[in-house]
Amino acid sequence: MRLLHTMLRVGNLERSLDFYQNVLNMQLLRRRDYPEGRFTLAFVGYGDEADHTVLELTHNWDTESYNLGEAYGHIAIEVDDAYAACERVKEMGGKVVREAGPMKHGTTVIAFVEDPDGYKIEFIQKKSGSDSVQYSS
Repeated sequence: MRLLHTMLRVGNLERSLDFYQNVLNMQLLRRRDYPEGRFTLAFVGYGDEADHTVLELTHNWDTESYNLGEAYGHIAIEVDDAYAACERVKEMGGKVVREAGPMKHGTTVIAFVEDPDGYKIEFIQKKSGSDSVQYSS
């Protein structure tokens, strides 16, 4: 078994694609409109779906926003430098909701940003050498 994708419902597909492609440097892997169902699916990620887990952005044409709910947590992305990643997000007009720094009960450097729909994305700074990543909760 293998994790294929995580699906996020987005209110404005073009705005979301701009964020994931231009701010987070993901590639648009495929996109398809379903006129009969009035929705579009767009898959974005850092590599081919055959080898990587990706995000499925679902845009229901008649829905502009969603209540994100209390159970959703976040998407995590490994970055070389969380401080630089936050600066880039801010330079691109994105929203950093937790600046880069060590996690509360550990040493792993993390940060949180939000996409245009308010979904939280955690940056986890890659550790050098044999250090293992300590994930946040």
